Amino acid sequence: MKPKIHPKYYETTITCACGNVIETRCTVKDVRVEICSNCHPFFTGKQKLVDTAGRIDRFRRKYGLDEKGKKKSKES
Repeated sequence: MKPKIHPKYYETTITCACGNVIETRCTVKDVRVEICSNCHPFFTGKQKLVDTAGRIDRFRRKYGLDEKGKKKSKES
């Protein structure tokens, strides 16, 4: 590694708007974020699919899928 070209590396605190605090190392002293893994809907399991103009239903009909995403059996 070349000397004097790398940035300083600090012990830092990442603070989320929800109040979660994470201790880590970074090139920036203190970081404030609006959303973290503690409050993000994807990680908390509270994510909702928004059906815009029936696109999900249209996709399911097109590919013959049921509510759980499995192929519907073809009955004669």
